[in-house]
Amino acid sequence: MQSTRTLSDKIFLFLKGLAMGAANKVPGVSGGVVAFVAGFYEEFIYSLQKFNLKSFKLLFNGRFGSFFQYINAKFLFILILGMVFSYFSVSKLLDYLIEHFELYVWATFFGMIIGSIYYIGKDFKIRSLRTILLILVGVLAGLSISFLKPATENDHLLFVFFCGIISVSGMTLPGLSGSFILILLGNYVLLLVDSVNALYDTMADLIQWDFSFTDDSKRIRLLKVLGSFTAGSLFGLITLSHILNYVLKYYKKITFSIIIGFITGSLGVVWPWKEKIFKKTKTGEILRDSSGDAVLDNYLRYWPNLTEPNTWVAFFFIIIGILIVLSLAWYGRLRQTR
Repeated sequence: MQSTRTLSDKIFLFLKGLAMGAANKVPGVSGGVVAFVAGFYEEFIYSLQKFNLKSFKLLFNGRFGSFFQYINAKFLFILILGMVFSYFSVSKLLDYLIEHFELYVWATFFGMIIGSIYYIGKDFKIRSLRTILLILVGVLAGLSISFLKPATENDHLLFVFFCGIISVSGMTLPGLSGSFILILLGNYVLLLVDSVNALYDTMADLIQWDFSFTDDSKRIRLLKVLGSFTAGSLFGLITLSHILNYVLKYYKKITFSIIIGFITGSLGVVWPWKEKIFKKTKTGEILRDSSGDAVLDNYLRYWPNLTEPNTWVAFFFIIIGILIVLSLAWYGRLRQTR
């Protein structure tokens, strides 16, 4: 773990947070993969698991300097600041791109995952049948999740808290997409679109000293939902980090084998050539949630048509995605050797 960071290190770490936040927003992409490829995954897990009994004793005893140093606060603050900023900037851009250039966005992320698999696996030596079996287990688990059917929306605060615990796994478990898990749980739009937009609108109102939103029951409900989701996410981050720190310490080879398999299996989620299938009522009408958005039922995946020009454009973006990951990895290694 680095004890001191230059200004350029801090800027680069902030950009990593931006990338992690953007990846967490996209269904099928894991922020943990960004951390893994960018070379700060183990420091991220190590820092999170420092939220333990000792750190709370330091905090309650007023030893704030020791507390911040113990939990690696500078690292976490800059990284999380980048993630939060991403939700109000980069992720908004991603929403627009997915809406208007969906095939090319998925193709880019598909390429990024291929690049991640190559980068993580290039120095990983398979020396036993057990390692092969563990990788296959990861692949099957990733593919199985890819083909599950989404549930319907549920805004009960306890369930939302549970969603926070589960969805944050995308940051701590490379290959497991927290956003896609939220789709399966039926709460992606509620938690990553409606609630975030409600917070954004509320912040804009507060800047203008406009408190009329307090009379808006729907806005208040969404803010409560976001609060419960955030609490669940923080709880999940700290809890999962302790588990992962233990398995990385004692079962690193096994963990890496499953992670490589899981990331490979997640290619099924971001397969670019797919069509959305929406849930329908008994009368044949498309079922919509409380926000008026069509409720996703599943994806129909198909092989690309090689006679269509946009297929070859998508292949180009797959290559771009691979190059993005390898360039980031190369730049990260270059900075570490300076």
